[in-house]
Amino acid sequence: MIQSSLEWLSLFPELAQLDQHAKEILAKFARIVEAPVGTIGYREGMPCGAYVMRLAGKSRVYKMSTSGREILLYRVGAGETCVITTTCLLGDSDYPASTIVEEPIRDVLIPANAFHQLMIDSAVFRKFVMTNYGALISDLIVLLDEVAFHSLNARLAKVLLDANNATITRTHQQIADELGTAREVVSRQLKRLELKGAVSLGRGHVEITDRITLEKMALA
Repeated sequence: MIQSSLEWLSLFPELAQLDQHAKEILAKFARIVEAPVGTIGYREGMPCGAYVMRLAGKSRVYKMSTSGREILLYRVGAGETCVITTTCLLGDSDYPASTIVEEPIRDVLIPANAFHQLMIDSAVFRKFVMTNYGALISDLIVLLDEVAFHSLNARLAKVLLDANNATITRTHQQIADELGTAREVVSRQLKRLELKGAVSLGRGHVEITDRITLEKMALA
C-alpha cells in the first residue's frame, strides 16, 4: 500500500517549522508504505535508497555473524528514525546490518535524492535528522557498554524487566538473539532463575515471579 500525503508531519513536531519549499519536496517525493510482521526491511550489504521515518509499528535492527548468531543493535518504533539508514545516506554506503518487522509497520520513505536536497535546503529538516542521529548513537553506546561491562545474567534480567509485562511471550532463541548469545546459554540461565524462584518457564513464554530478584541482578 503506497500513499502520498503530508498529514503524517503532525507526528513529528520538530518538523512543524518546515518552509514551503521543503514541504513541496516531501509532497512530491515522500511516500507511505506498510509491511506485515516478518518482512525484511533491508539486509546487510544492500544499497540504501531512502530515509525512514516510522509512523507506527516496530522493527528490529541486528547484525548476523558468519556462524549465524544474531545480536540486536536497536529497535525502531513509532515516531523514530533509523540510525543505520541515516549513516548509509550520509556516508553513501551500503547497509552494515539487517532489519525485520516485529509489529506491522507504517513508514514514510524519503528517497535518497530528496533526502540530500532537504539536508542542503532546510535547516529545520537538517536539525531534525542530526538530533535523531545523535540520540540513536547514544543508545548504541549504551548497548556497547552493556555488552562490554555487564554480565550475561545482568543483561538477561534487564531484557526480562524491559518487557514491562509479567509474562514475556518470547522463545529462548528470540531472547538469545537479543542478547547476542546461544540459545543453550539462555536456557541454562533461565533454568537457574526458575530454581531461584525468579521466573516460571513455559512453552514460548517466561513469567516473572520475583521482580525484586531480577532488579537486583540487572544492577549487578
